Order: sequence, then structure tokens, then C-alpha cells
Amino acid sequence: MQNQTRPNIFKSHDTSEIETFISELQEAIENGNVALFNQRFAQDILWGSPFAAIANGYDQIHSIHKQMFSSVTPVKGAAKYEAENIRFVSEQVAIAYVRRISKIPNISNQNIKPGSFDELALFVLVKENEQWWLAAAQHVPDRREVYLK
Repeated sequence: MQNQTRPNIFKSHDTSEIETFISELQEAIENGNVALFNQRFAQDILWGSPFAAIANGYDQIHSIHKQMFSSVTPVKGAAKYEAENIRFVSEQVAIAYVRRISKIPNISNQNIKPGSFDELALFVLVKENEQWWLAAAQHVPDRREVYLK
């Protein structure tokens, strides 16, 4: 193999629409609103859970989220979504690392569902008809404290 210069793949674009998407997820979690949470999921979304299950399509992930949302009482501030990296492959394709932090300082943990954990998600978003849609997501447990010492 010849020594090649590695390309820079990502393009520079305004991230505000992706940040709005992430803030909608935050609002949905805080209000227990599954319809808002899933409103910008593509019909053919692929959703990888932290436990290696893959939901294939909107109907399947919406059903799973509906069960999850109905099993807990929303607690404002109990989880926080943060977009750590947003990068664009093109004007219509974005990749974002989004962290969900469930242990917020100064918030009572008494109403947080047992087994709740921090996680990191890789989102693939596609702009179609002037709207950003979540095409795929993969979630993993956040275990930085174990591996980044």
C-alpha cells in the first residue's frame, strides 16, 4: 500500500438544527412525551440498544419507547442530553455523538428508575424535505470512568 494522505471527510455546516433536534429529545424526556421523542425518527430507522438488540423500523421502536415511557414518571432534570460532536458528511447527512447523563448533581435520585444508566449514542441524521430525520442510532453504556483512567 502506498503512503497516502488521509482525507478529511467532514464538512463544515451550521449545527443549530441538529442541536434543536437534541433539545426536542430533552423536552420529550422531561415531559414523558413519547410522540415528541420519536417525532423525527424515519419510518425505516435502525435503532441499536445498549444490550445489542436492534429495532427495525419506526413501529417497532415507537412501541418499545411507548412501554418505556409508560413505566416511569418523568422527573425534570433527571437526565440530560448533550451533543458532544456534530459533524456533517454532506449538507444532508450528519453524524452526532449524543450523551445521556442520568445522574445529575443536585437532583434527587429517588424518582429515577432503578437500573438507569448513562449512555452514549451515535446518531445518523438525514435531511429530507427540509427536515432532519434520525435514520440510525446506536447506544452504548457510558463507562468512561472504567476505561479512561
